[in-house]
Amino acid sequence: MKLLFISLGCDKNLVDTEVMLGLLNQNGYTFTDDENEADVIAINTCCFINDAKQESIDTILEMAEHKKDGNCKALIVSGCMAQRYKQEIIDEIPEVDAVIGTSTYDKIVDTINAVLAGKGFNQFDDLDRLPVVSSKRVITTGGYYEYLKIAEGCDKHCTYCIIPKVRGNFRSVPMEQLIEEAKNLVEQGVKEIILVAQETTLYGMDIYSEKSLPKLLHELGKIEDLKWIRILYCYPEEITDELIQAIKEEPKVCHYLDIPIQHASDVILKRMGRRTTKQELIDIVNKLRKEIPDIALRTTLITGFPGETIEQHEEVLEFVDDMEFDRLGVFAYSQEEDTPAAQMDDQVDEDVKNERRDAIMEMQQEVSIDKSADMVGKTIEVLIEGKVADENAYLGRSYMDAPNVDGYIFINTNEELMSGDFVFVKITGALEYDLIGEIDYEFTK
Repeated sequence: MKLLFISLGCDKNLVDTEVMLGLLNQNGYTFTDDENEADVIAINTCCFINDAKQESIDTILEMAEHKKDGNCKALIVSGCMAQRYKQEIIDEIPEVDAVIGTSTYDKIVDTINAVLAGKGFNQFDDLDRLPVVSSKRVITTGGYYEYLKIAEGCDKHCTYCIIPKVRGNFRSVPMEQLIEEAKNLVEQGVKEIILVAQETTLYGMDIYSEKSLPKLLHELGKIEDLKWIRILYCYPEEITDELIQAIKEEPKVCHYLDIPIQHASDVILKRMGRRTTKQELIDIVNKLRKEIPDIALRTTLITGFPGETIEQHEEVLEFVDDMEFDRLGVFAYSQEEDTPAAQMDDQVDEDVKNERRDAIMEMQQEVSIDKSADMVGKTIEVLIEGKVADENAYLGRSYMDAPNVDGYIFINTNEELMSGDFVFVKITGALEYDLIGEIDYEFTK
C-alpha cells in the first residue's frame, strides 16, 4: 500500500506526523509524494488561526477529489482540526473515511487497516492521554535537525488561544523516553535537536514536581555526536536563574531563546490572560542579555487584539524599537470561536490589524538591518543545509537562526560541502534578514 501523508501546521504537529509515519513504516506501508498514485491519503491538520484552518479545509477538499476519481481507497484526517471539528468533518465531507484525535495518533495503523477492511471507525480518547510509541520516527526535515516534543497540551488558557481545548492539559514526556528518542535521532544523523512544546519552560512540573528543563538539557548534552540543542517557546514568566545558567554553561545548548510575549501594553497583556507585565518583560530580556551577552532572542507579537487602541499599538512599536529583538514575528489577531477573546467587545477591523502588523514588521526590519550589518567581519560557526542551485554557494544557519522561521547565511565557496557539515564562516555582507560569507580557514580545519 502506498501512502501520501500531508503534514500541516506547527513543528509539534510535524513530530506527530513523523511518529505516525514510523508506525506505518514498521507495518509495511510505503510512501509517495504523488497523490495520484496513493492508495491511502492522510492529512495531519491545524486550526490554530483562521488561515491555518482554511488551509486544512482546502487540503481535505482537494484530497477528497482523489476518492472520487483516483486510486485512493482511504482518506484519513488527524490533528487539531480533526479534534476540534470532528463531527462537522464526518457530516460534511463524506469522502473522509476516518478522523483521528490529537491524543490517539498512535492508532493510525489500526485506523487505516480498519478502513481498508471496510470497517471504518473514528479514533478519539481522553484528551489528556499521552501516547507512548516505541517505533522510530521517520525523519522528514532533511536529516540534520529534528524537533523533540518534550510536552503536550497547555494549562495557560490565554484568552485568544484554542490549544488547551484541542490538545488538553500540559503533560510532560518522561525524561528517559526523551533521551532514548534523542539518541535514536542522533544515530540517524541528526546534529541539531530543537526542543518544542506549547511551553517548554514548565517541563517536568507535572511529573517531577519541579521545572526540569535544565536537567533535561544537561542529560541531552551527554549524547555523543549531538552538536546543537535549541530551545523554542519559553514563556518569559517561567524562565528561572537555573535555566539561564544551564543555557550559559552547557556547551551544546545554543545561545538562542524563543520567548513569545504577544504584546507590550499591560492592559492588553491582562486582557490576553498573559502573566507578565511590560516591566517584567524588559527585566527578563535584560537579565538574559547580561548573563549571556551573545544570546539571540526571538519573540512573537499579536496586533489588533480586541480593544487595542492606537496608543497601545504605538507602545508596542516603541517597545520593539527599544528592545531590539534579534528575531521577531507578528500575527494579526485571529478571532477564534470558543475562546473568551472572541466574545470581547471592541473587535478591531481586519485592515487595521494588518496595518499595525505591517508597521511593526517595518520597525523590526530596521532593527534587523542594523544587527545584520554589525555581523560583517565576524566569524561564526554554520550548519550547512544545502547547495544553492547553479551557483558556487551553500545555504547555512548559525546558532542565531532556527529553521523555517529565521534567516540564512549564503556561503560563497568552490569547495564541495555536504549538508550537515559544520564550517566557520566569515561574514562579508548583510541583507535585511540574511547574511553572506565565505569559509574562514583559520578556524575551519
